[in-house]
Amino acid sequence: MIAPDKQLSDSLEDYLEAIFHIEEQKHAARAKDIAERMQVSNSSVTGALRLLSEKGLINYAPYDIITLTPDGKEVAQDVVQRHEILHDFFIKILAVNEADANEAACKMEHGVSPIILDRITQFIQFLEKCPRGGRDWLEKFGTYCQQGKNTEECRACLAQCIDELQQKWLQPIK
Repeated sequence: MIAPDKQLSDSLEDYLEAIFHIEEQKHAARAKDIAERMQVSNSSVTGALRLLSEKGLINYAPYDIITLTPDGKEVAQDVVQRHEILHDFFIKILAVNEADANEAACKMEHGVSPIILDRITQFIQFLEKCPRGGRDWLEKFGTYCQQGKNTEECRACLAQCIDELQQKWLQPIK
């Protein structure tokens, strides 16, 4: 849990996330790299960097490289993880395209609770492992979203499911 003195706005979380990704690529960030990645002005970056530095989340001095402190890295990793879970959910489960999934994940990553994220993760894992769900089910859902419902196919699928359940659960015990 983040300490009250380190509570962050959505925007500051976005800056930490950007610094995290730049550090992964270049081992350190510069203000111009952050401005470029986030498509904001240099003055906006400078203001955010000062705030993050005051909170002890980054190592920052004007015109020098920027790195995450251990606390900053922990917060950034949490933001990145929230983003990735939501992104995967939108793509793998809801069959949303990459751009829309990324945009929605960016917006939602700041407000979603750990309990909801955990449940989304469990749901993704369940659908990927469940023989009744699985890839086939997810692909059919994607097709359904793109092409709309086909009532006859839905009825046939439902009838098949009912037959399978009846065979499985109504068999006499031996």
